[in-house]
Amino acid sequence: MESFGFGPGTVQVADDGAVAQVLHPDGREVLQQVWGNGFIITDRGSYRFDHPALVRWRSTGLDLLHQLGDLELRVGRRFGEHWTETYELRNPTAAPVEVGSLAISTPYRDIYRSSRESLTGAVHAHVWTGGADAWAWAVPMDGSGPGLGLQLKEGELWAYSVEGRDADSGSNVRGHIYLHVTDHARAPHAMGGQPPITLAPGASYRWTWQLGWYDDLAAFHADRQPRLAADRLAAEVGETIEVRGHGPVTGVEPGLQYVEADSARIALLFHEPLRVLAERRVRFILDHQRRPELADSRRYAFVPYDNDSGLTVQSEGWRDWSDGRERVGMARLLQEVRDRGWGDRTELDEALAGYERFVRDYLVDADGTVHEDSVEQEHIRLYNFPWFARFLLAQGDRDGAVRVLNRYYELGGDHFLAFDLGPLLTELGLHEHLVRHARMFLEYGDELPPHEVNYEQSMVAPLLELLVAAYRIAPGQIDGAELSRRLPWLTAFAADQPDARLRHVPIRHWDGYWFGRLRLWGDVFPHYWSVLSAAVYAAWPRELVNQEQAAWLDTAADAILRANLVSFAGDGTATCAFVYPSCVNGQPAHVADPLANDQDWALVYALQLSTAL
Repeated sequence: MESFGFGPGTVQVADDGAVAQVLHPDGREVLQQVWGNGFIITDRGSYRFDHPALVRWRSTGLDLLHQLGDLELRVGRRFGEHWTETYELRNPTAAPVEVGSLAISTPYRDIYRSSRESLTGAVHAHVWTGGADAWAWAVPMDGSGPGLGLQLKEGELWAYSVEGRDADSGSNVRGHIYLHVTDHARAPHAMGGQPPITLAPGASYRWTWQLGWYDDLAAFHADRQPRLAADRLAAEVGETIEVRGHGPVTGVEPGLQYVEADSARIALLFHEPLRVLAERRVRFILDHQRRPELADSRRYAFVPYDNDSGLTVQSEGWRDWSDGRERVGMARLLQEVRDRGWGDRTELDEALAGYERFVRDYLVDADGTVHEDSVEQEHIRLYNFPWFARFLLAQGDRDGAVRVLNRYYELGGDHFLAFDLGPLLTELGLHEHLVRHARMFLEYGDELPPHEVNYEQSMVAPLLELLVAAYRIAPGQIDGAELSRRLPWLTAFAADQPDARLRHVPIRHWDGYWFGRLRLWGDVFPHYWSVLSAAVYAAWPRELVNQEQAAWLDTAADAILRANLVSFAGDGTATCAFVYPSCVNGQPAHVADPLANDQDWALVYALQLSTAL
């Protein structure tokens, strides 16, 4: 093992020339596996590369040679203030070779062992593969600096894929990220299209990236020269977005629109007005996402729907497809539409009255206990309680909502971070619960109790939502500095890639498996619970930030809410998860799951925070 100084950090290189570890200046490990291995798929065969045929050590780095069938891959690594890697794929034969996929492993330590281990010993890896503008940003999970920035200096990167995701690794490991020159052979459609690469006899393809430590993301971007850029990436149809390096782009029809120039690409989103989307979605839910074939009140429950088959989905014991839990989001959407005077009031009232009957028959007991669904009555899941309290409150049953929240705390809710608690407790006047709960989590510090995932954005956002609400009603008991210390925990989950589905949208990488029909692990962008971050940013006490920070919070909230509108189609259908990588474990991805399931929470929050749109 050889160690090379890399700015204020260190790179450890194994005897075979692979990068075994990168040590952050604060001592944390940046990688979870060896960096620099990879694979290639060509029309002459496919190869993985690991141990090189040749290693030459130099005072500032090393050179490697991998033999990939008839092709040669030369790698040069140099260390110093920056860490630079140059890859050159050469075709020494007398015939052309078509390269369909070429990837390098960059396995950032993006894992959740516990909240404390995450905050002090892991990084969030934010990736953008927009051709010549490609970059990656690995930031400590507590949001502190410096972060590790990778920028492309030569060549193009058009995709990233993920390996190492399965039921054993579960939701606590993001997987190993591979950066691709192209992934045309496996996912030609991904990320706006994957170019094939043809190497003529004697020709080479070369790319170079440079890594460095930067105090923050802004400092990293200040060291780059993007070919395409835009201050906003999403707007209503008919509006115009100014793209630097290209010119103005006007949305003619709803949907994603890729903009390309000078070997770079960005992705814009043009969407219909929020009322149009909400009313159309409600119409579809009423027509397709109930089970009228049932005899009792379960006929009024809302259930997942398979857009491919046109059938509702039966859970068969899979709780994330049940008629309870997150599916109450559909009822909440109906309530939000009804309360604005949109849609058919009579039809909405009837549907919600039927659903309320189902809730009282099967889900919520007289003492406020909330059950999983109409079948599972034993397992109690605390996440469900505030959702159904909010539903009952919107139906006019304030006492029922209070009973549900009191029961939540009887069952240990002081040690759990369910969603919407801060605003709900405030609205119901349950200030004692609110302040006690907030103080409990201040005592936990950075050792948060594990939830369904050991550590995630949808723990940190509810934590901050709770603290903000408690700070507003009891500033003498909740120190604003404690809020400010934790805000970077939340902002670190996202970066500002120039794709409307990614910018300011926090990392989440399991919804495709738990909620979708395709059962794909891997990054979901956007995921609807990213709206929890938008809610925190919109509610953040402006006295705790300066004017520039307040503007950033407004911009980020707006970007998140608009990003999630991509999940709703013009005919009222929806997708519960867009799995973003080109492939996951070799399975082609960059695909919208065909199940409409729990994504309607995105519309609920967009309506509640509609002043941001």
